[in-house]
Amino acid sequence: MFRSGSWFGRSEGLSVGDGSTNPARLAVLLSGSGRSLENLIEHIDRGALDATIAVVVGSRECLGVEKAKAAGIPALVFDGGIGGDDLDRLCAEYGIDWVILAGYLKLMPMTDAVRGRVINIHPSLLPAFGGKGMHGMHVHRAVVEAAKLGKVSETGCTVHFADEEFDQGTIIEQRRCAVGSEDTAEDVADRVFALECDCLPSAIQSVIDGAG
Repeated sequence: MFRSGSWFGRSEGLSVGDGSTNPARLAVLLSGSGRSLENLIEHIDRGALDATIAVVVGSRECLGVEKAKAAGIPALVFDGGIGGDDLDRLCAEYGIDWVILAGYLKLMPMTDAVRGRVINIHPSLLPAFGGKGMHGMHVHRAVVEAAKLGKVSETGCTVHFADEEFDQGTIIEQRRCAVGSEDTAEDVADRVFALECDCLPSAIQSVIDGAG
């Protein structure tokens, strides 16, 4: 499924399975606070994720972009979301191996160059509570309402390969937690984000390890 080596003929980059120790180069796309970005940086810094964040892209000016700059990571803003040509150019310029959607609220342009290399995290157990407009607290409120009606007793998060539709694509990993009729959306949000903090870096590492 994956090509050995990294994109665009970057010979000095990732070459999984051939003994190379070079970390995978990530582009992180976001639209909000950058909590998932901070989590990835933490995992990388303590050696739990064999990667480096080469560039951060925001769909708007946001706290996540500010956090990237404060961490010394190049950060760019494409108001309304990055287009396919700009994405391909950016991946070539920064030698990107994987594109990570970490709270990115725009539909990803799926070019031939990035197809199969884009990973998204979603705050529910897909395919439930996914699709256009289902993000952040919108998801957690819907889960809580369903729990009050006795329709669900658990929720969680999903990391999956992204494609041309919102929250579709092959699932890589999921984490689960209980949800009850007395829970608030804020309760669920906190519980699910704690799961995301483990699930996203774990899933990224698994695809890095399996890319050869």
